[in-house]
Amino acid sequence: MTYEIKVENIKCGGCAGTINKRLNKLDAVSDCQVDVENGIVSITGDESSKKDVAQLLLKLGYPESGTAEGLEAAKAKAKSFVSCAVGKMSS
Repeated sequence: MTYEIKVENIKCGGCAGTINKRLNKLDAVSDCQVDVENGIVSITGDESSKKDVAQLLLKLGYPESGTAEGLEAAKAKAKSFVSCAVGKMSS
């Protein structure tokens, strides 16, 4: 089954690379695609693990849209810059 999560802070292919690399390590994910322009992560896998996928995205700095506010949103944005840089270096 495929489902989508709209996330914040995706800015480039480096961000997408980090998201792909980390999500594809999860047993419940068989594939994922990142639409950088629209901030949408499409996941193929067990939809019952959506909460775990969203938690990992938050940990990486890409919270589900509308879920992070104030200081939490600022922390997520800072994490996304690091995640983005790591993704660019890995490519």
